Amino acid sequence: MLCQAEGDDVEGNLSAESIISDEQTLQRYLQIAIEEENYAEAAKIRDDLRVLHEDSKASVLAANSRFYDAFRRGDLATMQNLWAKGDDVCCVHPAANGISGYDFIMESWEIVWMNYEFPLEIELKNVRVHVKGDFGYVTCMEFVKTTKGNNWGAQFVTNVFERINGEWYICVHHASQADL
Repeated sequence: MLCQAEGDDVEGNLSAESIISDEQTLQRYLQIAIEEENYAEAAKIRDDLRVLHEDSKASVLAANSRFYDAFRRGDLATMQNLWAKGDDVCCVHPAANGISGYDFIMESWEIVWMNYEFPLEIELKNVRVHVKGDFGYVTCMEFVKTTKGNNWGAQFVTNVFERINGEWYICVHHASQADL
């Protein structure tokens, strides 16, 4: 009865639309099972919802990993493809003012990378992911070193992702220097 994907399934992979549809359907069935005091069915539906949610978390973590891979390599072309397009995206580099708009953000990455050799060493700690519908965010501590051994110190980072046409794009990157 549950988790039947409709539409654009490819080799068993659920499309974003089918995941959202299934989540909404599961929420309705869960409410009905609770109202009918069918707690065994409610527990099963709760578990199905948890699986769907974990799949979304894994997808957001994968998008975050692609972001850091592009950052690590200084790969502007890949970075350009990872960001949502538009004027409402935002980036805050450590100790800098916020930058809004896709074009300005891409220019900021060019400036950040202008004086560094790649690849960078980037270590992430305390990574946490949260997802609600078409938005997800990752918080973590970021430690960056250049190939010459210069250390940027620790930054507390929040990366916000939006699911657009089934793909996760970064729409906010906020890195603030942190004292340890």
